Amino acid sequence: MSRSLTLPAATHAGWATQRERGSLGGMRLMARLALRLGWGAVHWLLYPVTAYFLLFSPAPQRAAARRYLARALGRAPARRDLFRLYFTFASTILDRVFLLSGRLRGYEIRVSGLEAVQSRVDAREGCILLGAHLGSFEVLRALAASGCPVEVRALMYEDNAAQANAFFNAIAPGVAAMVIPLGRPDTMLRAKECLERGGLIGILADRAPHGERTVPVPLLGAPAALPVGPHLLASVLGAPVVLAFGLWTGPRRYEIRFESFSERIRLDRADRAAGLAASVGHYAARVEALCREHPYNWFNFYDFWQELDPPCAPADATS
Repeated sequence: MSRSLTLPAATHAGWATQRERGSLGGMRLMARLALRLGWGAVHWLLYPVTAYFLLFSPAPQRAAARRYLARALGRAPARRDLFRLYFTFASTILDRVFLLSGRLRGYEIRVSGLEAVQSRVDAREGCILLGAHLGSFEVLRALAASGCPVEVRALMYEDNAAQANAFFNAIAPGVAAMVIPLGRPDTMLRAKECLERGGLIGILADRAPHGERTVPVPLLGAPAALPVGPHLLASVLGAPVVLAFGLWTGPRRYEIRFESFSERIRLDRADRAAGLAASVGHYAARVEALCREHPYNWFNFYDFWQELDPPCAPADATS
């Protein structure tokens, strides 16, 4: 595995109401099977598993995946495109077991844009990492657990954090401690204290729980309602913001991509809404660029655009 890293890292009712296919017990069984038989043996099982999910996943989920692929690819997706999307997702789930248990041997992890974070780490200056359900955020979290010189925490919505903690505890008890659940009275205090200690705070900024404020921004040719919460949180905490993505590029191969986003998200009190919309729009533009570059890494299996139908210009990927 190639590593040039001295740091590593960490909505809609449609996604919030989706029931997970498979129980915690099933995930634990998969983890034990993978760790006992090894990556190579279990990897081949992903092909029939992917075929099964394609056949039996809910029709709205498959339809949403097709609509996304049509936007990202700029053409009507073929069956192989849909299979590839599901297979990439399944591959990251398998890799999660090995990455979070510290079994990084055999993995090739390339890093680009490291300087955007390395200077913060060297200076012990706290930093916020904005990610998305694009690729594997766990590859950053796993590297953080394997020897990052500063504290790393991931902010997650409370319900998701409970499920994630249970799974992480089954294979890597130390990783679960890296999660700070959102929505608790002490959430902001814990995040602020981590940043003051020079730590990194990771948060996925592409989904909003039901009832959270969103703003419509161009994404892949149509308006999508993205949450303002992560941007508002970053503004309140007053820390530098860096985009962070762990892109799956092939079996046991990842590219960690860091990009400077903002030295600080400053919101004018007189026009805070416009400032938030600009920040969310900038984020959406970068997510769009990566969706076009790595279209099979998008793991939002619901329709981002279902509530907002009027067309709009594509996001400016260069902004």
